[in-house]
Amino acid sequence: MFAKKFAAIVLAVMLAPLAFAEVSLDDAKRDGLVGEDASGYVAAVAAAPTKEVRALVKSVNDKRRAEYERIAEDNDIELSDVEQLAGRKAIEKTESGHYIRLPGSSWQPK
Repeated sequence: MFAKKFAAIVLAVMLAPLAFAEVSLDDAKRDGLVGEDASGYVAAVAAAPTKEVRALVKSVNDKRRAEYERIAEDNDIELSDVEQLAGRKAIEKTESGHYIRLPGSSWQPK
């Protein structure tokens, strides 16, 4: 009985870092979990993403929005104009095989 509990604890300790490992944006794009949207933000490709993917998308988009707001303010232009330009640039830079979503369309590999 003790051996089974000990083995379970060891296994849990070994797997714990994997459960809490932060998913990187590059990894998520490569794995087809996240794509670049024409809106200038990233989004989950799957209809029901994991909580890690949702957290990654929120984190990336919060940082992007802050930068877009700064750029809009510094240049006295609309936020939507910055978002639109950033979306075009992000899609242009997207690697072949990674997902993109153009206005009015669904996710597609580039």
